Amino acid sequence: QVQLVESGGGSVQTGGSLRLSCAASGRTFSSYTMAWFRQAPGKEREMVARISTDGTLNYADSVKGRFTISRDNAKNTVYLQMNSLNPEDTAVYYCNRVPPFGYWGQGTQVTVSS
Repeated sequence: QVQLVESGGGSVQTGGSLRLSCAASGRTFSSYTMAWFRQAPGKEREMVARISTDGTLNYADSVKGRFTISRDNAKNTVYLQMNSLNPEDTAVYYCNRVPPFGYWGQGTQVTVSS
């Protein structure tokens, strides 16, 4: 089973930046399309950014131009650089394969205050 460990969350003010990391175990990481998801209180989990095996990037409209997803296959790690954060970005952020494995990591909390 691939383990997913997210880190890098925290509390920032509006306009701030954070860089999230997701370390995955296993030798087949490079063969997965990976994505970052988030879940805000009382809302369903949503995908915010995706990176395919060939490097194709996709973003939710709400984060386009502010977030950047990247991956380092040698380190089995996917990143999410988040700039110009606003309170609507407050959520627990998770990484997973696309389509998701049947489980999730613990996530990392991002809190943006106005």
